[in-house]
Amino acid sequence: MKVMIRRAADTGLSIYVPKKDLEEPIVETEREDLWGGWVRVANGWVLELPEMPADTRLPVTVNARKRGEEE
Repeated sequence: MKVMIRRAADTGLSIYVPKKDLEEPIVETEREDLWGGWVRVANGWVLELPEMPADTRLPVTVNARKRGEEE
């Protein structure tokens, strides 16, 4: 699914999912540099992010994959 990742001064990192008109803060990340690992958002979703350079500028739109509920 396409998601936009951005950084806000007051809330930190957040994602926006246009198809669902959903914006949620990112509450946990697997990797400090964000890319190539998973992120957990406030609504409980865990999304796999693609590999990208660590210096990728935000905001950016990427294809993320939602992990299953069993993980």
